[in-house]
Amino acid sequence: MIEALNRMPAYRRLVTWQWSHNSLAIDLIRIFIGGALLIRGLAFLSDPELLREFAGPRGMSVAPLVIWSHIGGGVLLALGLFTRFAALIQVPILVVAVFFVHLPGGFATQNQSLELSALVLVIMAVLMVYGAGKLSLDYRVFYRKLD
Repeated sequence: MIEALNRMPAYRRLVTWQWSHNSLAIDLIRIFIGGALLIRGLAFLSDPELLREFAGPRGMSVAPLVIWSHIGGGVLLALGLFTRFAALIQVPILVVAVFFVHLPGGFATQNQSLELSALVLVIMAVLMVYGAGKLSLDYRVFYRKLD
């Protein structure tokens, strides 16, 4: 199998290109998810009833934490600054969202909140492990000197 792949120069070029550009994929995902969290946080800030729909009356005691974690963490993620920390502060909120808020409703609901919350949780785990990527302030400030 490996021999057959080695004889495929176009595939080999694609794999080589992909390995040299992995950072771009992480960067695009990080920027998108940071923007999405920022927008969600601003939506919760402008309409607290929206958060009450998700979290219920008991969840409103942590509403400021959720709102400002999404806003601040979203900005940090979009910029790629303190990326691992910004991802980490989202994890407890997303764990509660996945396992306590959306899981009782089950999969394949009309708004797919469980699936989306679980996806964001997985992306946060990936960002905590792999970091920001080269299109980030983390790279510009902390890592560029290492290359």
